[in-house]
Amino acid sequence: MNRRHWMLASALVTLTGAAWSQASGGVSRIIVPFAAGGAREMPARAIQHELSKELDQNWIIEAKPGAGGAIGTVAVARATPDGRTLLMAASSHFVTAAMGARPFYDPVKEFTPVVNIGNQSYILMVNAKLPVKTVAEFVQYAKSNPGLLNYNSAGVGSSTHLAMAYFAKFAGIEMQHVPYKGTQEAVTDVIGGRGHAVIVPTAGVGLYLQESRLRVIGSTARKRTPLLPSIPTIAESGLPGFVFESWFGLLAPMGTPATVVEKINAAVNNVIAIKDVRERLQNLGIESSYLSVEDFNKLFTADRELMTRIVKESGITRD
Repeated sequence: MNRRHWMLASALVTLTGAAWSQASGGVSRIIVPFAAGGAREMPARAIQHELSKELDQNWIIEAKPGAGGAIGTVAVARATPDGRTLLMAASSHFVTAAMGARPFYDPVKEFTPVVNIGNQSYILMVNAKLPVKTVAEFVQYAKSNPGLLNYNSAGVGSSTHLAMAYFAKFAGIEMQHVPYKGTQEAVTDVIGGRGHAVIVPTAGVGLYLQESRLRVIGSTARKRTPLLPSIPTIAESGLPGFVFESWFGLLAPMGTPATVVEKINAAVNNVIAIKDVRERLQNLGIESSYLSVEDFNKLFTADRELMTRIVKESGITRD
């Protein structure tokens, strides 16, 4: 084979490979930018098997932790925009940049929102020795004792931090933030009386419902969650309009063709409509969502504005 024929043959193989990568088969990846086994990985695991069947592709979950999520996130931003590498993202996607840090990527300009898997709410708990049994009583107590109360969180910039900071700002109360390395440590010190309040993801609250030294007083959800139907929302407990929910969803590198984005969106919406998948997500405290690409884009934009506002109004920084 002469050089000209070899070059033509090589080009043909390259084109065939590119076409194959857009078609069925092959391996596709959902990148989780945190350690394996964490809250960000669970929604991806819940849809993985059925998504592989729906798209006739082998979807794998790959954890790429490090630098507060930046390593995995950058890996997706720099990936080929063909729909074969997606980021398992959540509302915290915007937080690092909002806090004034330089996360090595633009959370908006370098990503295309693909699909919202579902939304997670949070539960407000207080130490049982506080003389309050409802959200309204807690707010009134805090206003009567400005600066006396503190709240624990899973760390600066965590969803548990942002949720409580937003609650305090919304309610017009003053509380001192005490960050921990994780949710369990934060809750343990509220149980022990070294903290007054804490907000935890709905799915994790079951561990503490029988703890007599804690009192569950409200949910950050838009409406009462089926997991805990007896717990009133904060909005119905004296703070109308208050909602704090985190979305979980898939993002693609900017430049991914619209047809590919639409195909994945439809496939994931089909998957989360399956009863078993819906129940898996619900057990994780995630209410399934069925948003179009357009509607997820609206949620993505609105959440960016909310998270940025919470960070700036609450004066949250990495320092």
